[in-house]
Amino acid sequence: MLIPDAMQAIMALHASVEKCGVAATTLGLAHLRASQINGCAPCIEMGRQQAKKNEETEQRLFAVSAWREAPWFTDAERAALALTEAVTRLSDRTDPVPDAVWDEAARHFDESALAALVMSIATTNLFNRVNVSTRQVAGAW
Repeated sequence: MLIPDAMQAIMALHASVEKCGVAATTLGLAHLRASQINGCAPCIEMGRQQAKKNEETEQRLFAVSAWREAPWFTDAERAALALTEAVTRLSDRTDPVPDAVWDEAARHFDESALAALVMSIATTNLFNRVNVSTRQVAGAW
């Protein structure tokens, strides 16, 4: 908020991503997963609120952290979640986004939607890093 032009630019990026053909529920799951990985309580709470508006079920929300073992996600959502984990954990492996992860996402999302998904994940990671580093409190807004 101290740099309003930056916040406006980030919000414009976020708004443009929402228009690129990726289901709001898929973007929400990716947002929640990245925020879980990064330990960003404000983004987890905001993601929960938005998911409820999108009529997401509690069952799926609670299972996002164990999406590989949970039966409630589509193949496209699984591909988005795998991509989210890879993009969020870039430094955890020598091949940060393996071809298999990228190719599986590309099977489910056209080029524009895949670009939107990557931008959405990156934007979530930006918000996570700002909120965690400045010790923002969930629900304090």
